[in-house]
Amino acid sequence: MTFTKEVSPGVRPRDGMTRRVLVAGTIGSTIEWYDFYLYSTASTLLLGPLFFPQQSATAATLAGFATYAAGFVARPLGGVVIGHFGDRIGRKSMLVLTLMIMGVATLLVGVLPTYAQAGAWAPALLVTLRVLQGIGIGGEWGGGVLMTTEYAPAHRRGLFSSGAAAGFPLGLAGSTAVVALITRLPRDDLLSWGWRVPFLASGLLVVVGVFVRRGVAESPEFLRGRRDGPSPRVPVAEVLRQRPGPVAKGALASLGLAMIVSVFSVYLPAYAAGHGADRDRVLTGMVAGALVEAALLPVFGALSDRFGRRRVIVFGYAVCALVALPAPLWLTSGSTAQTVLTFTLAMGVGHAAVYGGIAAFMVEQFPTRHRYSALAVTYQLGATLASFGPLIAGALAGSGRTAGPGISILLGTLTVAALAVLATRRPGARGGRE
Repeated sequence: MTFTKEVSPGVRPRDGMTRRVLVAGTIGSTIEWYDFYLYSTASTLLLGPLFFPQQSATAATLAGFATYAAGFVARPLGGVVIGHFGDRIGRKSMLVLTLMIMGVATLLVGVLPTYAQAGAWAPALLVTLRVLQGIGIGGEWGGGVLMTTEYAPAHRRGLFSSGAAAGFPLGLAGSTAVVALITRLPRDDLLSWGWRVPFLASGLLVVVGVFVRRGVAESPEFLRGRRDGPSPRVPVAEVLRQRPGPVAKGALASLGLAMIVSVFSVYLPAYAAGHGADRDRVLTGMVAGALVEAALLPVFGALSDRFGRRRVIVFGYAVCALVALPAPLWLTSGSTAQTVLTFTLAMGVGHAAVYGGIAAFMVEQFPTRHRYSALAVTYQLGATLASFGPLIAGALAGSGRTAGPGISILLGTLTVAALAVLATRRPGARGGRE
């Protein structure tokens, strides 16, 4: 894959190109997260009965959690491979590639035969495509936020990185809204053809995303770094050898970030559904929380520029920990207001605060020469560990129908993540020290 535009090394990018990069980062990231979380949202609500029909309701839910985790297991692999070429070849080409991998895998999910049509081949193919999704998203987060951040002035990195980060809640809101819409179909139509529509629609979105991403210039920081010297032969090896501390602390910070999503967007919705909560009410709450997060991400990004990354990130962890305590009760209360409040506070405020500060926080840990690999691997290690949260919590709860294991895992993870962030002393707000 070749570059179509470049910014000359040492020359500050034009404002028009900067705006284009921000728009491309947001659109591309939104499409990739839509694809990735479309499966996550559908895994427990739709895909279990279609691909694991001969299991009990609890076993089918656990199987859905397991295939959800399969995508995360592949993410470090995607981070290593795509990050490697992102540091050696360029950020832009890899971002186009990740979008194509994700789009093709999601499109193929929409044409898969079900268990009734193909037997054991159906879940095997589903897991394979989920792994491909994981490889694609493994290189997306690091490259997406890296591209926008490397275009930003140092004192506005938090604000700029929130553009690509906003793709997460927008993609989550879009995928959740689409699933909520198709679940209104008659059950026979939903299970015969309706469930395929959101996956097939991804093909059109990917075409738009690839077109937009091909129209931006390569990162000026990457081009300056390439001019100053050759890229490392194996960037990830250099990262692990030279900066093991930042990698470990960054992975723990990412573990906290991703565990918030695993618990509030996967585990607790399944818990609520198992306790008779109205599915549409839960999905409405998730969409509301995601939209609030998309609106507040730039705010928290700007606050991290002003007050420092660590303060904003730890604030977000604390909000999620506090909301987690009453969340199971609120989600099963039958109250729409309490359901919306749960997701608005947890995702719209807490997760937004963490996500708004963590991209620039991690970018500032690593030099340009191996930054793509560092971000991809660090973030994906944390996300992979977090993906097992729902599976472990569900197994511990068994048929006990309690949310205790999931909440305990979340609280312990957030505590460790906050300590890791506070122990990291790197340039933060306004290019100084926090």
